[in-house]
Amino acid sequence: PLITLIAILSVSAVVSLPGLAISPILDDISHIFPHSTQLEVSMLESLPSLMIIPFMLLAGRWSVDKSNIRILVIGTLIFLLSGIWSMLSTHLVELIIASTIMGVGAGMIIPLSTGLIVQYFTGNQRVRQLGVSSAVNNLTLVVATSVVGYLADVSWHLAFVVYLLPLLTLVLIPTISRTKPQPEPQGGAQNRQTTLNRRVIIGLMLFYFAITYLSLIVTFNTSYLAAERGLSSEKSGLIISLFFLAIMAPGFVLDKIVAWLGKWLNFVSLVVMGLGLVLMALKQAPVAMLWVGAILTGLGYGVMQPVIYDKAATNAPPRLSTLALSLVMVVNYLAILVAPFIIDATDDIFHATHHRLAYLVNGVLTFVLATITLFMLRRSPVFGSDD
Repeated sequence: PLITLIAILSVSAVVSLPGLAISPILDDISHIFPHSTQLEVSMLESLPSLMIIPFMLLAGRWSVDKSNIRILVIGTLIFLLSGIWSMLSTHLVELIIASTIMGVGAGMIIPLSTGLIVQYFTGNQRVRQLGVSSAVNNLTLVVATSVVGYLADVSWHLAFVVYLLPLLTLVLIPTISRTKPQPEPQGGAQNRQTTLNRRVIIGLMLFYFAITYLSLIVTFNTSYLAAERGLSSEKSGLIISLFFLAIMAPGFVLDKIVAWLGKWLNFVSLVVMGLGLVLMALKQAPVAMLWVGAILTGLGYGVMQPVIYDKAATNAPPRLSTLALSLVMVVNYLAILVAPFIIDATDDIFHATHHRLAYLVNGVLTFVLATITLFMLRRSPVFGSDD
């Protein structure tokens, strides 16, 4: 039923919110609490990710022998209550604690945002809905970061209203429990697995970490790149928004893209992504070139991400699919945590005097990965396509 699909997609809508949704008002918060340090304010953005990682893995393990609906209810309640606490907080310490607890709830429901799709859909419909889930996730983040700024102009407390979105999920959860999951066809890929295909799962984790790190340069360094070019912060924000919108766009037609590109999907996506990064690294390129580069980078990443989730699910039996997804999805948050350190280390190695070099290095590395994919796509389900 449509209402069940909306309920499942509502989970996808909330999982990207912790930390990132309020990133536009971090500077405002530092002024609201003038005695706070930059580290304390940045904790509002980073601590949820730190808590998400262990609780994603725990939720994946719990899903093997516990009710997914129960895990979803508990995780959503924790998320919602911490969001309400954030709205009512009057001290920075309260906000930090609430954000930390929110990471616990988010970590519990993130694997289920794709795990439920795997349970309720099969075949091409599964690929399609994983794409839609990815699109909804990124669209919610784009809208939330835009709305937060306007709400904060009225009151900084109102900026945390975006953290009340899990209320919708909580209301709709009964529709999920009343709908019987779609069983995997007898000859389907999952039913041919007796346990986790560790070789493929580990390969997917490494591949996903690589493409996430390579694309994150757009979110982490674009403001610095724009400043070097004498561009305003508004134009920097536009470039980053175009990147997220480009990640979102392929999700709505992912099944058609997969059918069209087949085993060449990762190779083509990496070439597109690498081209985008190199365009952003060009010296004296017009501003429009930065827009095009961000869009191409986002498109390449946006195609590969949900396909990786589908491969993770089909390389595990049905009862272990959410566990497989949690293992693969956790590297996304690991990449977010370590990317700034890797970027700084790269700049030190090359004695970089400008921020364009980081884009060029990541672009070249993306083309190297594309070359590896070209030679491996016929032999490896990680780089090519499986059934």
